[in-house]
Amino acid sequence: MNKSTEEFEKKIGYTFKNKKFLKTALTHSSYFNEHRQSEIISNERLEFLGDSVLSLVTADYLYNRFNSNEGELTKLKAIIVCEKTLSVFAKNLSFGDFLLMGKGEDNTECRQRPSTLADAFEAVLGAIYCDSGFEKAKQYLLPFIEKATDENDNLQDYKTALQEIIQKNKGERLSYRIVSDSGVEHLKTFVCEVLLNSNCVGTGEGKSKKAAEQQAAFEALKLLGIIKNT
Repeated sequence: MNKSTEEFEKKIGYTFKNKKFLKTALTHSSYFNEHRQSEIISNERLEFLGDSVLSLVTADYLYNRFNSNEGELTKLKAIIVCEKTLSVFAKNLSFGDFLLMGKGEDNTECRQRPSTLADAFEAVLGAIYCDSGFEKAKQYLLPFIEKATDENDNLQDYKTALQEIIQKNKGERLSYRIVSDSGVEHLKTFVCEVLLNSNCVGTGEGKSKKAAEQQAAFEALKLLGIIKNT
């Protein structure tokens, strides 16, 4: 392993009670294959478990966030849990630098391979689940899901829907303002208010200003009775 497990824990914002789970999560199958006579275990089983946790948390989040039909939710979920998205999550946190790799795979190209990074992300999620249970795993995962959802081009355009309704009434004016932001730079949370003239008619949060505005517009549409509470 090129860097310390303590440094990795700082990067992901989670400290393992049982360090064996972390070591296993960061053990690539190529390293396992070179140490079969030892107690080394590859991360494949944890990856399997993490994949299931990822699927459930993502489905639950999308179900509660969007008033969409099954087909639309399925498409969005497929985008979020795909290899490309997961590998970006892992790459942003330098997962590749911490992996135990076999001699034949121990190079920058292999460490940054999307499939390797995506598998490691799921394995670490599975390790957190084993170490502390579902709620801790969900707490770790949600910021990634929120950010990926916010950045997805298929995000429903509630701002346009709200604008089309308001512009039917002459003299009415919509505006949006960001009232706060918090969190680390790559996972900030923004809070936005949408104003009808000078009155706040909706407040929303998101991992980008655009997403916060969309959520505020969504809340305004609920207030106006256009979207029903579920």
